[in-house]
Amino acid sequence: MGLKKEKASPKAAAKGAKKVAKPKKKAAARTKKPAKKPAKKPAAKTAKAATDKALVKFDPLQRYLVEISRHKLLTREEERKWAKLVFDHEDQDAAYIMITANLRLVVKIALEFQRVWMQNLLDLIQEGNIGLMQAVRKFDPYKNVKFSYYASFWIKAYILKFIMDNWRLVKIGTTQGQRKLFFKLKKEKQKLIDEGFDPKPKLLSERLGVSEREIVDMDQRLDGWDLSLDAPLKEDSATERIEFLSTENASAEDQMAKKEIETLLHNKIEVFRKTMTDREVEIFDLRIFSDSPLTLQEIGDRYGISRERVRQVEKSIIKKIREYFKRELPDFEAYTDREKA
Repeated sequence: MGLKKEKASPKAAAKGAKKVAKPKKKAAARTKKPAKKPAKKPAAKTAKAATDKALVKFDPLQRYLVEISRHKLLTREEERKWAKLVFDHEDQDAAYIMITANLRLVVKIALEFQRVWMQNLLDLIQEGNIGLMQAVRKFDPYKNVKFSYYASFWIKAYILKFIMDNWRLVKIGTTQGQRKLFFKLKKEKQKLIDEGFDPKPKLLSERLGVSEREIVDMDQRLDGWDLSLDAPLKEDSATERIEFLSTENASAEDQMAKKEIETLLHNKIEVFRKTMTDREVEIFDLRIFSDSPLTLQEIGDRYGISRERVRQVEKSIIKKIREYFKRELPDFEAYTDREKA
């Protein structure tokens, strides 16, 4: 019995060792977990905060205004100095300085047109910047004119052209007079209404110095809207608006058919000419087949024959060629009847 107890003791010792080892592993696991988790949570929160900040506060216009505010304004002496370098030597660095120093002028002028454009202000600023670059290229510093005053005309011109070209799909102003009328018509109308007058085309034409027809045309363009001819009449219709437009021009099929007939007639006439005498050919060319035909007397004087004889020869040629065409062209009579109709 004593020996059995000694054999049982190693097993009990092994079980006890296992029970003691397990708590050690749990303790080790507990020491590792806190080192991993805290590192991930702050990084995720920081990234999310940065994304939210960019989505909410980013504004291209404000960013642009901040950028151009970094360029200092020029004094009159500095302006004249850089302008002379551009004018005399085409100095690109000097041109860059003049352009960047006047970018705020473009923004100021673009804001004046925002009530007309009512869309992205950066579009107007972009076009105004092109006008500013053109002003720098054309400016003459020796004429004693302030550059900002000179550049404002170029900036306005480019902005006005952009608005006119993009007001609608179909351009409503292509000439200088139409562009001028585009911006003044509505303003003058409101002015007359405030003064108690009815803004009729005649009164507006006297105030603006243009014809009544130009007033009516521009008024209709401003009050109208773009309409696609390829669009269906209704949502559930396959018929397009263009199908209801009438035209006086012949269709492409009729034009092609007419051209083929004319080519065929020309070839047949060349063959028919070979069957005529020399005198008949000359009468045919000078009298029948000519855009400026000679008179019967003029042809008679050439051959020493009477006018009556020339008329008889002409009649004979016409009869022969008509019979020839009837024989060579099966649809000749139908074609001639259609031309008469």
